[in-house]
Amino acid sequence: MAFPVNRPRRLRRTETLRSMVRETRLTPEAFIYPLFVCPGTGVRKEVRSMPGVFNLSVDEAVKEVREARGLGVPSVILFGLPETKDEVATGAWAEDGIVQKAARAIKSEVRDVIVMGDVCLCEYMSHGHCGIVKASPQSLGAAAGAPPAPAEYEIVNDASLELLARTSVSLARAGVDIIAPSDMMDGRVGAIRAALDKAGYESTPILSYAAKFASGFYGPFREAADSTPQFGDRRSYQMDPANFREAMLEIALDVEEGADMIMVKPAMPYLDVIAAARERFDLPLAAYQVSGEYAMIEAAARNNWIDRDRVMMESLISIRRAGASMILTYFAKDAAKLLA
Repeated sequence: MAFPVNRPRRLRRTETLRSMVRETRLTPEAFIYPLFVCPGTGVRKEVRSMPGVFNLSVDEAVKEVREARGLGVPSVILFGLPETKDEVATGAWAEDGIVQKAARAIKSEVRDVIVMGDVCLCEYMSHGHCGIVKASPQSLGAAAGAPPAPAEYEIVNDASLELLARTSVSLARAGVDIIAPSDMMDGRVGAIRAALDKAGYESTPILSYAAKFASGFYGPFREAADSTPQFGDRRSYQMDPANFREAMLEIALDVEEGADMIMVKPAMPYLDVIAAARERFDLPLAAYQVSGEYAMIEAAARNNWIDRDRVMMESLISIRRAGASMILTYFAKDAAKLLA
C-alpha cells in the first residue's frame, strides 16, 4: 500500500504546531459582556434560568465591569429593569433611568471600558412589546384593563421611532459610548442617527441589531430582563427565522440609514447569516450568543452531558469562524479567564 503524499496530520501532532497554523483566533478583545441592571444597593440576584448571570444593582454592576475589564474584556452592554413601567417606556428615556445611572457610575469608575446601551422599549413598557401598542377598533369595547387579543392590536412603527430616538439621546447624554437599537422597527437607525446628530452626538456610533430573528432562544433573557410580552408575540417586527434574503435586505437598509456596525441575533442557529453578512458588508460585524444558547450549555454541563469549558470555547470559536468580529456573550468573563 502506497503512503499518501499529503498528510494534514503532520501539523496536528502537538499543541504548539496546532497553535501555529490555527486559522481562527479568539481573544477577550472580541467579547461584549451583557449586564442586567436593577434598582437598589448590594443587589446580586441570580437569574434562575441562567446560572452565573445576575440582576445587578448599579454598585454591583460597577464591580462586575471592573472585573471583566481586568480580564481584558473591553466592552459591556447594559439592559435595564426599571422600578415602574408604563405605555410610553418612560424609564427608557428618563434622565434618571436605571441604565443612565449605571452608565454614569461605570464611566466614572472604569474609564477605559466601552459602554453600549441596548435601545429597546420592551423592558420599560407595561405590555412588554418593543413599541407603542395601538388597539384596533374591535378591541375598544373590551372590558377595561383586559389585554387585546392578538388580532386586535398593532405595534405602531413611526410613533415608536420618536421614543427610540429620545432614548438614544438620553443614553448618549449619560455617557454611553455606543447606541445599540434592538427593536426592529423600520427606519429606526435613520431616526436615531438624526436625533443624535441634532443633539450634538454626531460622533456616537450605532451598532444596529440589523438581523434580529423572532427566536425561541430568547426565553431566559425575558426572565432576566422581565420583558415577556403580556399578550401576543413579536413576530410582526422581529424577523421570520426562515428568511435569509430578507436578513440581507434588513442589514443593507440599516447600513444605508447610517449604522456604523451591524449585528446578527441569535448567533449559533444563524451562522449562515453571519457568514453571508461578512461576505457582503464591510462594516464591523457582531453576533449575539443569546440567553438560550448560554442556558443550554450550562444545563447540559450541570447534567455532566458535556464538558462545559470545551463546549463554551467551541461555540465561541464557531461564531468567530463564521465571520463575527465581536461576540456578545454571557461567557465573556469565563472565556477570558481560559484564554489568559
